[in-house]
Amino acid sequence: MHRFFVSPDDLTPDRVSLTGTVVHQLRNVLRMTPGSRIIVLDDSGWEYEVELTEVSRELVEGVVLVRRLTETEPQVKISLYQSLLKGDRFEFVLQKCTEVGVVEFVPTLAARCVVSNLDIDPRRMDRWERIIQEAAEQAYRGRLPRLQPAMLLAEACKRMVRAGPALMLHEGVTQASLHSLVAELDADPNGSSLFNVSVLVGPEGGFTDAEVDQAAGYGVRPVSLGPRILRSETAGLVTAAAILYHRGELEPLE
Repeated sequence: MHRFFVSPDDLTPDRVSLTGTVVHQLRNVLRMTPGSRIIVLDDSGWEYEVELTEVSRELVEGVVLVRRLTETEPQVKISLYQSLLKGDRFEFVLQKCTEVGVVEFVPTLAARCVVSNLDIDPRRMDRWERIIQEAAEQAYRGRLPRLQPAMLLAEACKRMVRAGPALMLHEGVTQASLHSLVAELDADPNGSSLFNVSVLVGPEGGFTDAEVDQAAGYGVRPVSLGPRILRSETAGLVTAAAILYHRGELEPLE
């Protein structure tokens, strides 16, 4: 069934009333009619199976048949601090990392970013939010990943270490691989395991040596993804998938 994130205001315990762009999608794109069934989600962790009772030009209404907790959200909460990229590469990161299971995106401004300031056009932020929502619906996510305001690297590092284990992807690292560091964190007897982890990814030109030292000074641990150099837009995706695989989050539901 098709899935749609909606406002909690659109739902009551037994009915749903939808207006706006979702009506166009249901009526004109998907050609749904009374009797069709969809899943709606209110971003609270619950999903609602709905049978449509009215499909008009301005309004879609339906009755809630089943309410249940979603089972598709990973227990490992990965926050991706992605350096701002040019063109549509940042949008690729948002889309694909939403699909794989990232729960938060923090646009980050590093020295070699093509973007030179933190003032992101509100229209672009709206577009990024739509990309996240569409990817979350397509991937059967139960919650929408959060898109935070852009921040400078130093601010990002401080925020990362407050949340839990913080990793910085850097091709110059020879002491620590992602595999070894993930295993180390997961086996930490003090309980600092991979239930909340932040990943920092550099821009097209990578991080400067000064930035690597700066991040390490805050407690962010630099790690390598191996001998092959990945593009900025794929490094976060590979890292998130590897962490989720390590924790068994890519197994099918029982």
